[in-house]
Amino acid sequence: MSDNKNPTTTQDTGHVWDGNLRELTNQPPRWWMITLYLSGLFMVVYFILYPSIPTFTGYTKGVLGWTQMKRYQETTAEIEAIRAPFEEKIKAMPVAEILTDHELVNYINHSGKVLFGDRCSPCHGGGGAGNPGYPVLADDDWLFGGDIDTIQQSIINGRKGMMPGFKAALNEQQLNDLTKHVLAMSKGSEHAPGKELFVSMGCVGCHGMDGKGMQMMGAANLADAVWRFTPANEESVKYTIAYGINAPGAKETRSAVMPSFKDQLSETEIKKLAVYVYQLGGGQ
Repeated sequence: MSDNKNPTTTQDTGHVWDGNLRELTNQPPRWWMITLYLSGLFMVVYFILYPSIPTFTGYTKGVLGWTQMKRYQETTAEIEAIRAPFEEKIKAMPVAEILTDHELVNYINHSGKVLFGDRCSPCHGGGGAGNPGYPVLADDDWLFGGDIDTIQQSIINGRKGMMPGFKAALNEQQLNDLTKHVLAMSKGSEHAPGKELFVSMGCVGCHGMDGKGMQMMGAANLADAVWRFTPANEESVKYTIAYGINAPGAKETRSAVMPSFKDQLSETEIKKLAVYVYQLGGGQ
């Protein structure tokens, strides 16, 4: 009787470790071999059909003549053909009339989103939520007006409001009183000493006696608790009163400038942005 307790007819290479660990020569499974041969066939066919093999002067072109650039150009042409009817209508229509065409508005809400992301969101944030120091476009609170024509003009010409600083004209106590009155107006109240300064220093000339502002001048509404500059606290409001906004010659003044896009965007792109922004805030 043989001493081998695990007889086998499987062929091995003759390599044996530790007396009983052998290196076998089992054939790979048939499915695996079939897959290997098909992969090789696919590779050969691919090399014949498509650009693939580098050469000293370039690469093999493939019998189909396909290239990524060619495919990109074809796809772009297909997309432009779909867009063309909408773009032509937008170009021919006044921006106010576009708002009455629901199909166009739906198109602009998609294509305008891309434009807004590229041109506007760095300052105004995604969806018009506003980044620190820049206006929110999604709250229907407008400095210069939120009707569609005014929004279009803001995009075309840009905006640069101006508020003088009062640090040189007021002492510390007066600055504090005026700050308290401005904050009180945002809550529907008032601060008597500050109210007197609000009138005597000419704040009513731009913001009105009720503090609701004048859009024709870009003067902010101080009565709605929507603050352009953050954080919205007493210190921030006092700083704005002291140093102003875009005040000439004041190094510490706040900067608030929107650039003009008339030389950067086409007429159609400006219209699309105007409609998109109008939709964000509900317009006026």
